[in-house]
Amino acid sequence: MRILVTGGLGFIGTNFIRHMLSEEPQVEIVNLDKMGVGSNPKNMEDLEDIANYTFIKGDISNSDLINSVIKDIDAVVNFAAETHVDRSIKDPWAFVQSNILGTFTLLESIRKHNRSVNFVQVSTDEVYGGIQRGSFHEFDRVNPSNPYSASKASADMLCLAYNKTYGLDVKITRCTNNFGPYQFPEKLIPKTIIRALKNLQVPVYGTGENIRDWIYVLDHCEAIRLVLKNGRSGEIYNISSGNEVPNIKVVKEILRYLGKDEDLISFVEDRPGHDVRYSLDSSKIRSELSWKPRHNFSSALKETVKWYVENESWWRPLATEEVLHPAPWKLHLHPHERNDC
Repeated sequence: MRILVTGGLGFIGTNFIRHMLSEEPQVEIVNLDKMGVGSNPKNMEDLEDIANYTFIKGDISNSDLINSVIKDIDAVVNFAAETHVDRSIKDPWAFVQSNILGTFTLLESIRKHNRSVNFVQVSTDEVYGGIQRGSFHEFDRVNPSNPYSASKASADMLCLAYNKTYGLDVKITRCTNNFGPYQFPEKLIPKTIIRALKNLQVPVYGTGENIRDWIYVLDHCEAIRLVLKNGRSGEIYNISSGNEVPNIKVVKEILRYLGKDEDLISFVEDRPGHDVRYSLDSSKIRSELSWKPRHNFSSALKETVKWYVENESWWRPLATEEVLHPAPWKLHLHPHERNDC
């Protein structure tokens, strides 16, 4: 099988490629990445000489490039996306361009040039919006709260439409918050680790009581592998671990692992449209595809902290003042729009 992985220099894409080559060494991987924000060529340096791994620098919105690549591909796993909510508030257009138009370009290329492609759209739990009680099922309506989640929901709708209208073999995965090695420093867990290592104040939005269901990235990768191999066409699969933890507890646990005092915590203004709680029911993928998470949250978090401690040379060039900023959505606002002026 020849698999096109888009966005394979990003956090989850990197881990997925490594997972696939480990679990199914007979597959061929073509990694297409535009090397934008969140991509890091260092992630794959050790794979450059492997015969069944190929890298192509390119944008999924480039139809000529996608048309030339798609003809010899058996499957596509689409990770390529702008993913950070804070940046989507600051610059929504980049998210429309990559997440909506990029997905559209992939679907159109498959429709016109290779209808046999097995297509997996990697989406997010954020398309459902927040939920105070209970958990979202795959049949629940989407209700996004910010430009990022709206762009991902739009891409999902395109995927379902191309399945129904053109009969393309499309599946969608929606996963909860990932953590693990190679995650870009703008996200909560790596930002907390890095700022603490630098003895900087660790920003926590609002009261820190916003709840997320955290899943170790390799458990997510295994779920995607199973959906790719055995998932039903036209179906959505929720992926969750059941580790629902308030952000403040995650931050405190990281500080404890690092031997840092909780005085480093700084409660800052909450970002606009910040959902209080996300929660997914993943009984469908567990029953249909016999998937379940293998990693314990606390031990996986400890391993993640250890990885960042031991790989400073990986994150230091990425951890700029802008990336580590306590309120990234404010960085390029006009002064009269800033609440802190």
